[in-house]
Amino acid sequence: MNSENFSASEKIVSPSYVRQGLQARRTHEQLIHLLLEKGKCPEQGWDESTIELFLNELSIMDSNNFLGNCGVGEREGRIASRLVARRHYRLVHGIGRSGDIAAVQPKAAGSSLLNKLTNSVVLDIIKIAGVHSVSSCFVVPMATGMCLTLCFLALHQKRPKAKYIIWPRIDQKSCFKSMITAGFEPVVIENKLEGDELRTDLQAVEKKIEEIGAENILCIHSTTSCFAPRAPDRVEELAVLCAKNDIPHIVNNAYGVQSSKCMHLIQQGARVGRIDAFVQSLDKNFMVPVGGAIIAGFNDSFIQEISKTYPGRASASPSLDVLMTLLSLGSNGYKQLLKERKELYSYLASELKKLAESYGERVLETKNNPISLAISLKSFDGRQDKSVTQLGSMLFTRQVSGARVVPLGCSQTLSGYTFQGFMSHSNSYPCAYLNAASAIGIKKEDVDLFIKRLEKCFIAFNKEKV
Repeated sequence: MNSENFSASEKIVSPSYVRQGLQARRTHEQLIHLLLEKGKCPEQGWDESTIELFLNELSIMDSNNFLGNCGVGEREGRIASRLVARRHYRLVHGIGRSGDIAAVQPKAAGSSLLNKLTNSVVLDIIKIAGVHSVSSCFVVPMATGMCLTLCFLALHQKRPKAKYIIWPRIDQKSCFKSMITAGFEPVVIENKLEGDELRTDLQAVEKKIEEIGAENILCIHSTTSCFAPRAPDRVEELAVLCAKNDIPHIVNNAYGVQSSKCMHLIQQGARVGRIDAFVQSLDKNFMVPVGGAIIAGFNDSFIQEISKTYPGRASASPSLDVLMTLLSLGSNGYKQLLKERKELYSYLASELKKLAESYGERVLETKNNPISLAISLKSFDGRQDKSVTQLGSMLFTRQVSGARVVPLGCSQTLSGYTFQGFMSHSNSYPCAYLNAASAIGIKKEDVDLFIKRLEKCFIAFNKEKV
């Protein structure tokens, strides 16, 4: 209610009670005003009633919610199911216009405001997480792989003759298919084994640049967050190579926002060399439903070019989800989650080490990977690969999700490219292994239960061996 309605209410209920209600209302409104004025994530999280009040206020600004609105177009925000309408807070026009996902919609001021605020709040969080010099970003209602494709298509407009993408190998299908879908030829660079760890082969990258010619290369496509024993790419060194050879650089930072190390790599890469854009998943970093990602960068005009490459309007659901989540957590709440994740990484490493040593295995030394860990499965080497993958099945049936068993010698063909040792990021990694990760939102109870169930699986295998 506005001040006039509160004044009218004083004729019905005691003025002192109405003024108390008005004061409570103003507390909510002050929080909303600060968000609109600063465009930053609030330090302290909002309560649910403030978030819902804000979303209802935005919804009322969209034409489909105008009292007496008469819509005669083909897309008027009509919703058949009231349940669906409530699920989306009646914000049904989506974001952007046919020519630009970041454009304002004349008949959807509320949805447009939601879009702009979400991008602004997410930009603030990226800075807080460690990429302080990032200048622009936008939320896209597509997962990481398709957002990478969007970046490649935007680069194609600037480099129409280039047809190759240099890509240090990571055995993850969507980032590989993102290049194929965009119509480019991946140039796969095999990783170097340094101890247990797989690192970027910079000499091989330089050799390929000389061989192909910088003008024929669309970009270098590097990776931060990944499964151990692969380490994040040497992003700084690749960024320097890109600047030296005038080659664009796109970084797949899928679940790297939660890691200060991954974010530092991007920040340093942009400082000493060239990074054109970096892409991160919403669900992996902010604990929202799958289906959204953030494209960010250091040049406003290029990020705007990417947003204009997106054809048509887009769903507002990912933007709505991440804005509600960040308003609920506040920046302090999000920072606390990052702190807990980091602490539990050390705890998971310690507990895995104890378990591994008890059964003649070891935690692989992957000091440069800040999220994922790997435990060797050498005791399975003399047995069939089927027994290694059976360990993964046993864990899954014991309700352990996310653990990843990698046997030796698997091969897979993707779009005509055959990868030997697929899943291990290498043609011939020395041993089979099991992955586990300390990702945002993990709890100590998750680690304890995982270790307990993993040990039961080891016991069962040892009995079979005897």
